[in-house]
Amino acid sequence: MSQAEEQATTGLDDAPETRDEIEVSPGKIAFPVVMGRTSEFFDFFVYGIASVLVFPYLFFPDSDPVQATLKSFAIFSLAFIARPIGSLVFMAVDRNFGRAIKLTVALFLLCGSTMAIAFLPSYAQAGLLAPVLLAVFRFGQGLGWGGAWDGLPSLLSLSAPKERRGWYAMVPQLGAAIGFALACGFFFVFVRALSPEDFMAWGWRFPFFVALALNVVALFARLRLVITPEFVQLFKERELQPRRVFETIRTHPRQVFVGALIPLATYAMFHLVTIFPLSWATLFTDHDAADFLGSLFLGSIVGGLGIMASGLLADRLGRRGQLAIAAVLIALFSFAAAPLLGSDTTAGRTTYVVIGFALLGLSLGQASNAIASRFESIYRYTGAAVTSDIAWLLGAGFAPLVALWLCSEFGLAYVGYYLLSGAVVTLAALGFSRTLETVR
Repeated sequence: MSQAEEQATTGLDDAPETRDEIEVSPGKIAFPVVMGRTSEFFDFFVYGIASVLVFPYLFFPDSDPVQATLKSFAIFSLAFIARPIGSLVFMAVDRNFGRAIKLTVALFLLCGSTMAIAFLPSYAQAGLLAPVLLAVFRFGQGLGWGGAWDGLPSLLSLSAPKERRGWYAMVPQLGAAIGFALACGFFFVFVRALSPEDFMAWGWRFPFFVALALNVVALFARLRLVITPEFVQLFKERELQPRRVFETIRTHPRQVFVGALIPLATYAMFHLVTIFPLSWATLFTDHDAADFLGSLFLGSIVGGLGIMASGLLADRLGRRGQLAIAAVLIALFSFAAAPLLGSDTTAGRTTYVVIGFALLGLSLGQASNAIASRFESIYRYTGAAVTSDIAWLLGAGFAPLVALWLCSEFGLAYVGYYLLSGAVVTLAALGFSRTLETVR
């Protein structure tokens, strides 16, 4: 094994040491990172909620509600297929034109695709063209998401004090909780305040407009860092520069493969406590959509607290130990998922959401940096992006589609088995990662 590969296999608990010619406060990086992730996740969760409450009825009116939602979830998955393609394309843009151009184009593609969905006609107005355009803009979201990787989370982790790397590693993930809370809040207000007719006619479109404002704020917050001479030099000294995607995969196949499997439980859980339960509640129960959105909003707050708790635990237990504990808890939760979500009471389903979000936060808070820390600094920028793309595709991309199909065909218990399989894979990958680290 080469010295570079040996360095790459040591990364779950401690990021590689780097030079410290330029000192930058991690707090200066944290705000743009959180803003960036908030805008990205807001775009995706607005789409995810609409894929349950709106798209099945506007774009697939000839199908029964379950089949229409399955078709909607199939289009939902397109963004996760497009994301690795976006990374491939925009890494080339980064190498040839710079990170500022890459970020600007990628974020406008992301928010432009999100806003364009707000103007789509329904199937009744445009026929088959309507769902085709929905698929095109969903694919555009994925391309933009893949290109939006800026390297700031890795820079934040590398700039943090060694004894607090777990804490700073969780900071970017707070954007997921904030983005989901904002998306839930907007839809809650419009579902509650408008008649069903008005909501389906125009109310659902408003949250898609908000994406522009959030993305513009996030773009300028990030550009203020990535284009300043101080941070350009810092990126160079930390060696956070774009490498060719296929070169990264060819030289680090084990890191990419194992790194993509480590967060599988996290990313499967991601949509099994956000998008899927909303579909279950609206399709198979009498749980009011607005009330369930309120439960999800509460869950997002609990998830944010779980993310912060993951940082404290990781600094005490090590990242691997913290991720292993979270995976075990998710495995145990998988056996309670069907009884709670299938409960005849609102309290049972709300309990599923709150506990699920708490476990998601504990796991999500460290999962992404566990991927990044598997690469030595020269490959970390590209390796983290590519491995994360694959992990999201395998773990989250098809989770709502698979879960809804399983529960509609075989019952809710099979959704628990699906979640359990993700936890088992995560634990196996963590064990295999330790084996790799003992190889010298």
